Amino acid sequence: MICLIQRVTYGRVEVDGDEIGAIGPGLVVLTGFEPDDNSEKINKMLHKLLHYRLFADENDKMNLNVQQVGGGLLLVPQFTLAADTRSGLRPSFSSSAPPAQATVWFDEFVAKARQKYNPVQTGEFGTDMQVSLCNDGPVTFWLQV
Repeated sequence: MICLIQRVTYGRVEVDGDEIGAIGPGLVVLTGFEPDDNSEKINKMLHKLLHYRLFADENDKMNLNVQQVGGGLLLVPQFTLAADTRSGLRPSFSSSAPPAQATVWFDEFVAKARQKYNPVQTGEFGTDMQVSLCNDGPVTFWLQV
């Protein structure tokens, strides 16, 4: 499981011109799944996301997590994160989880996130989304479990 997380001042997702998810300050989380992912990895990633310290404390050090600052989570499925780009000039998606399985895992990831934290907004699996955000810092991290 791969998550590209970005600390943002805002994030939003549109599908066909309609806003389907939006947050103020918090994390935009682009999420990709690989064939060997499972519920255990989803749990580990969710724990990491909710506890990863990338917000500034009173000394301007990255010591606070999204929960401590009351930030939003915008979870966006992005299968291209798991692409194999090691050779050639066109990505291969053989290293990505099949769409039917990735959909199940994304839904599980969202459901577990909503059980543990609020607010959680999402993109929509399998659609052409327009994602807008203002990266704060910029602060961006690649997490993999």
